[in-house]
Amino acid sequence: MVIAASSAGTVFEWYDFFIYGTLAAFISTAFFPTGNETLSLLLTWAGFAIGFGFRPLGAILFGYLGDRLGRKYTFLVTVTIMGIATAGVGLVPAEASIGIFAPIIVILLRVAQGLALGGEYGGAAIYVAEHAPSHKRGLYTSFIQASVVGGFVLSLVVVLGCRFLIPADTFAAWGWRVPFLLSIVLLGISLWMRLKLNESPVFRALKEEGETSANPFVESFTYPGNKKRIFIALFGVACGLTIIFYTAFFSTLSFLKGPMRMEDTTAELIVGAASIGAVICMVYFGSLSDRVGRKKPILLGYIASLVLLFPLFWGIGALANPQLAEAVESNPVHISGPGCDYNPFAAEQATECGQLMGELTDQGVPYTASESENLTFGFSDSTGYPLEDVPGSAANRALIAEQLSARGYDLPDQVPPFVNILGVFAILLVFGALSGATYGPVAGLLSEMFPPKIRYSSMSIPYHIGAGYFGGFLPLIAGYLVARSGDLYAGLWYTWWLLVVAIVVAWWGLPSGPPRDFEDDPA
Repeated sequence: MVIAASSAGTVFEWYDFFIYGTLAAFISTAFFPTGNETLSLLLTWAGFAIGFGFRPLGAILFGYLGDRLGRKYTFLVTVTIMGIATAGVGLVPAEASIGIFAPIIVILLRVAQGLALGGEYGGAAIYVAEHAPSHKRGLYTSFIQASVVGGFVLSLVVVLGCRFLIPADTFAAWGWRVPFLLSIVLLGISLWMRLKLNESPVFRALKEEGETSANPFVESFTYPGNKKRIFIALFGVACGLTIIFYTAFFSTLSFLKGPMRMEDTTAELIVGAASIGAVICMVYFGSLSDRVGRKKPILLGYIASLVLLFPLFWGIGALANPQLAEAVESNPVHISGPGCDYNPFAAEQATECGQLMGELTDQGVPYTASESENLTFGFSDSTGYPLEDVPGSAANRALIAEQLSARGYDLPDQVPPFVNILGVFAILLVFGALSGATYGPVAGLLSEMFPPKIRYSSMSIPYHIGAGYFGGFLPLIAGYLVARSGDLYAGLWYTWWLLVVAIVVAWWGLPSGPPRDFEDDPA
């Protein structure tokens, strides 16, 4: 019951958080319309990042309450806030109805979600860890880790179900709001399950002995050795696992639905099915860490991710839309002209060349650009087609569309051959295994790293700073890098360099050997 109630609540809470990312395209149209498709999507991802940005504040607030008042009641509050805020997004009128207030309200609701999530993970993970026998702590807490993926899978299942039951035009108009409103039902189920739980035995013992912390936040930074532990938890644990997780699930889904032009439902089904494999991997590696220690699977997962990151995405690119991949390889696009500079955050570009770069980015067509006296569009085997240097030229767009079509750039949404779908699925399973190796053992590891009296605060603060800033800003930063450079894979460098940091810190700081309870020493 402890595992089921804690995991179910975590699934529902992460469903609430992920539904925003799953429906990002509809949110951008409803709340962030700008006339620039790339800018609208970037603003939507900025709203996604804002929610993550407030997770550390939620960790401080609810970590304090969890160490002072108890684990159970704190994560009852967090799941309630999350459910109400998510349903609220589904009720906000579109920007066309209430103007600037629409995006402001959505952002405020995202802030509430971020605060709630900052308190949820630590509470659920610690609650299970403090009930679990030491030799099975990795296995039992891995269900909390797997519940995060479960929330992602649930968000995809609900969206796919709504797409199936609601006509496409109706879904685009208002049906996309239904998954947000369903969070009220999930909230009711979660509260019913969690109200049946008792307080954790560790916290009860602390309270009976009068050993609870007077100020968990302050003591998290003054307790002997805790600053080092927080540093390791932030850069060696939260940084690495978070960027692998969001790259494995969000970046792959965005890549398939965006640049690869895979039909939405097909992409969601493939990623959702592969995510189930990731759930299994997380439980397996959590259990494995009980036998071999927490450091080995985490570090091996980091190193494998560093080596395989680009090849796996190249493989997805080759399989998801083979015609487009062949066109990009044989006929790379090049633009030259005066003022060839693209600003993804500008509603309108200053020059015709900049506008053309933005339109190619919106279509997911990679390109290179250079400055020249005359505006031209071309491919590797031609000198280029002269264009009119007039912003918004219809003749330019007609010429470019004709030439792209003639060179095999398959831009309409499509479904690849079945064998290619199997190939993409296999690659996503590899991503799931990498995420499982780095994510599955973590709740057990973090629970063991910190003293019980300040455990909620000490593990939540670095975890949510890492997840909130390194992971939460990944879609925004990666999207900016792609839009700025015209290279579909440029955003992966953000993940790659943060992995280097995580490997160095984890190698140096994570405890080796078999798992052990927290030891009261200043190491």
